[in-house]
Amino acid sequence: MEDSAMDGAQISITLPDGSSRSFPAGTTPADIAADISKSLAKSAIAAKIDGTLTDLSRPIEADAEVAIVTARDEGALELIRHDAAHIMARAVQELWPDVKVTIGPVIENGWYYDFDRDEPFSSDDLERIEAKMREIIAARDPVRTEVWDRARAIAHYEEQNEPFKVELIEAIPEGQPIRMYWHGDWQDLCRGPHLAHTGQVPADAFKLMSVAGAYWRGDSRNKMLQRIYGVAFRNKQDLKAYLHMLEEAAKRDHRKLGREMQLFHMQEEAPGMVFWHPNGWTVYRVLEDYMRRRLTAAGYKEIKTPQVVDRKLWEASGHWDKYRENMFIAEVEEEHAQEKRVNALKPMNCPCHVQVYNHGLKSYRDLPLRMAEFGACHRYEPSGSMHGLMRVRGFTQDDAHIFCTEDQIEDECARFIDLLSGIYADLGFTRFDIKFSTRPEVRVGSDEVWDKAEAALEKAILAVRNDYDIDPGEGAFYGPKLDFKLTDAIGREWQCGTFQADFNLPERLDAEYVGEDGAKHRPVMLHRAILGSFERFIGILIENYAGKFPLWLAPRQVVVASIVSDADPYVHEVVKTLRAAGLRAEADVRNEKINYKVREHSVGKVPVILAIGMKEVEDRTVSMRRLGAKSSEVLALDAVVSQLRDEATPPDLRD
Repeated sequence: MEDSAMDGAQISITLPDGSSRSFPAGTTPADIAADISKSLAKSAIAAKIDGTLTDLSRPIEADAEVAIVTARDEGALELIRHDAAHIMARAVQELWPDVKVTIGPVIENGWYYDFDRDEPFSSDDLERIEAKMREIIAARDPVRTEVWDRARAIAHYEEQNEPFKVELIEAIPEGQPIRMYWHGDWQDLCRGPHLAHTGQVPADAFKLMSVAGAYWRGDSRNKMLQRIYGVAFRNKQDLKAYLHMLEEAAKRDHRKLGREMQLFHMQEEAPGMVFWHPNGWTVYRVLEDYMRRRLTAAGYKEIKTPQVVDRKLWEASGHWDKYRENMFIAEVEEEHAQEKRVNALKPMNCPCHVQVYNHGLKSYRDLPLRMAEFGACHRYEPSGSMHGLMRVRGFTQDDAHIFCTEDQIEDECARFIDLLSGIYADLGFTRFDIKFSTRPEVRVGSDEVWDKAEAALEKAILAVRNDYDIDPGEGAFYGPKLDFKLTDAIGREWQCGTFQADFNLPERLDAEYVGEDGAKHRPVMLHRAILGSFERFIGILIENYAGKFPLWLAPRQVVVASIVSDADPYVHEVVKTLRAAGLRAEADVRNEKINYKVREHSVGKVPVILAIGMKEVEDRTVSMRRLGAKSSEVLALDAVVSQLRDEATPPDLRD
């Protein structure tokens, strides 16, 4: 840097507005920010040099495009969280100098850092760490960085008695820089970048959340460490909103509501498998019937394929090599066979659907051919990753595959987005985002075919809406894809639907059709799902509605409860009338007080409770109370039946 200044070398810096300025070689982004304005220099937290996020103190030795990053800009929040992780580690070591530090990456909404400490961290310890972190932030200690050689870095950490850092350095490939960062006097090994000083982490916008055990480097053969999780945001309001969302999410936890509503349970004898109770299975069947009607109306033909399939098919499709560790294998000693036959429970439906397609000669006139299956699949998920209905080992996909020509991709994609939009709206999700993943570096198919597929998908999106995100290079190896993320009632995003163009599997499994030219051609296979899996989607529905399903989806739609035993005959008459109108109604004539019955059925999230006493018997009325309402209303029985019948009609069957 000094040599550059002595030489008087100048570099050209291009700013985001297109203007250029000349600076001495070795100028830092901090210098550039100060040259632009005092206010920008004060608010700057990092910079982008030729699109790469970097420290404000990093010297620039050649012409470059430079953008100064402030706390409002993209990428700023990740920096804040990364620095918060380092500040937390510094706070821990200032409070307990004997604690050994390991790694502390940024994760969704925050970070974690793993520590080697003999005593477990307590909730009181987390409060002490938070207080110490705020002291460090208030000190506004500068952040600086240096690149060291391997021997010097190892010697430093050996002297500091930090064996985990020594192991990390030894794992860094030769030739890669070993960058050291100081936050004040505290030092850590890190690729960076980082903020300019500790005061740039908002002191009122972070919180330490929990402590968990974690094996060093994720290996159960290694030492068990203590992992502290934290969250951080740009400001106090965002933190408050996030914590409120967590409170709401806890209230809406589908596992808790599943017990209260008697929907399902899971147990050790069948890990990752769902035991559906009558109430839960009712929701499942209502949803399946609805989806079946929507798919039939959209031109899909429903099929059913085997759950246990010989490994030969999985080898031919490529899944045996790429997915075997997630498959449940079943070996069978076939009669008179010299060796065991190796089968697998299907983890996905696509190869089986190609087998159905391959039976019988197909013409271009048969395309597009839309095959749908509510296909039962099994995938081995690690025990630690399973979570109620959200991640299971046995599930049913609302799966479908469309066999079509290349020219039909755009129209099929547009049709699918239209169908998905209508279904999500019917199920209560009015907002969803689309992520368009384009060709990866390693792929099959020619660039010409990829150009055509990507253009078709993009044009189809634009025909429906013009807001979507592009995820460059994240497509499947066999084709580009669209992922659909819906937003629930408390702002969480769930990736459910998908639409993928596949040029690979038809080739591997020898699918073909006779074209208009009389020659044989390969069809394009479009993989698509709307719900994803019934199990996970029902979990999402439970949490979205907090168990308070719309009437058409509710497993127990109406409970008719007696106030006095003399009203029991009329209670049963009302139930019979409601059932004749197609409603799921049941009687509660137990010898309990009406307030007790109302409370119990409210916990079970029954949408409508009809209370009947002698007054209602005499007048042929019912006292109707809606779930969550503070009062009830007295209505004629015929009026209630008509009203509830209309409300309980599935959206696709309404006029």
